[in-house]
Amino acid sequence: MNPKGKTNLNELLNTMNPILNEGEYVFAMVNDLNNIPRDITICEFKEKEGVTLILKREEADLLNLTYHYIAAWITLSVHSALEAVGLTAAFSNELAKHNISCNVVAGYYHDHIFVDQKDRFKAIEVLRNMKEYNKPM
Repeated sequence: MNPKGKTNLNELLNTMNPILNEGEYVFAMVNDLNNIPRDITICEFKEKEGVTLILKREEADLLNLTYHYIAAWITLSVHSALEAVGLTAAFSNELAKHNISCNVVAGYYHDHIFVDQKDRFKAIEVLRNMKEYNKPM
């Protein structure tokens, strides 16, 4: 296994194997992380306006955090290299064709896609069907 991950777009598309994680996830903005238990956050991203948190909806509710978007979390199980070109564009364009917005977080090993909770099953179907679109002629 390449410790840096796969870079070939065709291989990435044919082996991305999207997995729907259980639960509902939200994006919340905070200015102070002191009252946020760090073990409950999925992701934290510091912006000049504050820190965006991604966490389970029930955790956000317990902390009385404000959110406006309830998402499903899909993980592409392929180990994609951070320098791989075209994967995000390919799946985001395909989701857009089906009127599904996506918010993407790239981890070291995998890409993570957050879609509106109501679109979760449709998004999984679209992503799984991308193998069919990518078959060589």
